[in-house]
Amino acid sequence: MSQSIEAKKQEVAQVSEKFKNAKAVIAFKYQGLSVYKFQELRKEMRANGCEISVIKNNITSRAAKEAGYEGLADAFVGPVAVAISNDDVVAPAKVLFKAAGEENAKVEVVKGVVDGDIYDFDKLKALSTLPSYETLLTQLAAGMLGTLSQLSIGLNMLVEKGQEA
Repeated sequence: MSQSIEAKKQEVAQVSEKFKNAKAVIAFKYQGLSVYKFQELRKEMRANGCEISVIKNNITSRAAKEAGYEGLADAFVGPVAVAISNDDVVAPAKVLFKAAGEENAKVEVVKGVVDGDIYDFDKLKALSTLPSYETLLTQLAAGMLGTLSQLSIGLNMLVEKGQEA
């Protein structure tokens, strides 16, 4: 029996370590979702650099507390899965809310941790509307390129005007 308790402690430690290393951890309910739809959601998550884990609630609750996320521990009641991203804080929320908004009304985002802060449903919903990190970088680069382009045109006009005089 002590081996079983040791195995559970080890599993709690592993999940806790995953939580600590993650940029985003989101708990969501999936009851009533078909196996096919759940697999599609899992594929979509993987394509966005995230993973979905279904772990016993007792283990995830203890792991959340051990990781320092007391506020997340109460989310693990009933059939709850966890979406974890080690790279992008926006991706899991974006994918889950997209899935919940489609025909998968069975997906229900509960709560999450983003960069160490506890996020409730409303904060996660707002986060899901943000562009991805790569999109933001692209927008920044395009904005900077536009400014530089305008500057070079202006300087060129000044040089041409100086040559005419």
